[in-house]
Amino acid sequence: MVRLPYTTALTTLFSYGLLFAFGQLRDFFRKFVDWFKAKNVKGYAPICLGLEDFYVRRLYLRIQDCFGRPIASAPDSWFDVVERISNDNNKTLQRTSHTTRCLNLGSYNYLGFAAADEYCTPRAIESLKKYSASTCSVRVDGGTTKLHAELEELVARFVGKPAAILFGMGYVTNSAIIPCLIGKGGLIISDSLNHNSIVNGARGSGATVRVFQHNSPAHLEEVLREQIAGGQPRTHRPWKKIIVIVEGIYSMEGELCKLPEIIAVCKKYKAYTYLDEAHSIGAVGQSGRGVCELLGVDPADVDIMMGTFTKSFGSCGGYIAASKDIIQHLKHTCPAHLYATSMSPPAVQQVISAIKVILGEDGSNRGAQKLAHIRENSNFFRSELKKMGFEVLGDNDSPVMPIMLYNPAKIPAFSRECLRQKVAVVTVAFPATPLLLARARICISASHTREDLVTALDVISRVGDLVGIKYFPAEPPKIAEVGHNKLE
Repeated sequence: MVRLPYTTALTTLFSYGLLFAFGQLRDFFRKFVDWFKAKNVKGYAPICLGLEDFYVRRLYLRIQDCFGRPIASAPDSWFDVVERISNDNNKTLQRTSHTTRCLNLGSYNYLGFAAADEYCTPRAIESLKKYSASTCSVRVDGGTTKLHAELEELVARFVGKPAAILFGMGYVTNSAIIPCLIGKGGLIISDSLNHNSIVNGARGSGATVRVFQHNSPAHLEEVLREQIAGGQPRTHRPWKKIIVIVEGIYSMEGELCKLPEIIAVCKKYKAYTYLDEAHSIGAVGQSGRGVCELLGVDPADVDIMMGTFTKSFGSCGGYIAASKDIIQHLKHTCPAHLYATSMSPPAVQQVISAIKVILGEDGSNRGAQKLAHIRENSNFFRSELKKMGFEVLGDNDSPVMPIMLYNPAKIPAFSRECLRQKVAVVTVAFPATPLLLARARICISASHTREDLVTALDVISRVGDLVGIKYFPAEPPKIAEVGHNKLE
């Protein structure tokens, strides 16, 4: 968890306070300027109104060039970023015909499958010729091909569950599935930093939702005991079912879930476990099978395993792996399966091919090499950032490493200066994070070479000094290294 220093908290609060004060002042004078301009149809309330609209107009638009940058190539270790210009103080941005070749530290291309691959790409192209780009149908009509059935069997075997089901979008996999698993009279206990797709799925289920402190099995047990003792609101009847929802790697923190301890608590109180492995499946574990493999957890102890194909597999969509009964239930009740167009066949083939490479079923050891590279790259980069004095969140082996920025002025400064030095990074601020906890999120790939990482570290170090985000003293160079340099 982030422990925000008092001085940093005060300066950050002062900065936001200043922005809000000037924003309100500008809105006050804007009312007089727009007094005679009819902005809305008479009798209709404005659609865009409130704090969110104010935040977008007075804060976000000032730095919107740092977000949503279009690219003009595959999201490999290096990619082409399209240059944009603004002629109205950043209110609108126009794309130009110019691009900048940048080192990519923002894409979820953990294993490097997002670019052309000698095994995956030819097979994806062949499936495009055979099946076309879309099935133009839902799974229960004409949207199930041989590829979909093959991938469901392959995913189940890969994660160690009896059966699996596919969905065309990772976000929907959570938001549409959770309401099918639990409803009124049920209890969802969710980690406080779970992804928005889980939050929306839980809210839409109709179940009672309670939150436990991030990655705290002790607090989870407290919440479970309290809720089981109290029962349902008003009636105090026993809960129909209880589901605890956690993530394998938390995408904004880079932290690994304390899965063994959480499963032990869930077993003790007879609660189901739902594990979101969007950022961990394929990226961690000796053979890429996620946090269960990394932390020594039997997949049979996790009741529902969710994952996406958009990170480690270079494709799109998501999956649920569970018992055959649960999967059959979802096939009969889930609207994302019954009413949404099925995954594109080339996207399905891409995942099939990527998993076969990871498992070594392509006849090579490239999968093992990719897994070794992502682990080595992640640990090296995290270690070097910490030595430089940055506040870096997350655990070893995680390819996601947030660098804390805090102050709103440092968000655009860090992002723009990195881009100027040809390193593309992702900065994250409210509402994706708490207001005071803005950060830059670095995503490492197996396709990054050591030279790429050293280049990125050099740029980030210089920018960190310029912007002032090295909140800890830098680690002094080792004596052996100093002596070696003197001899040279």
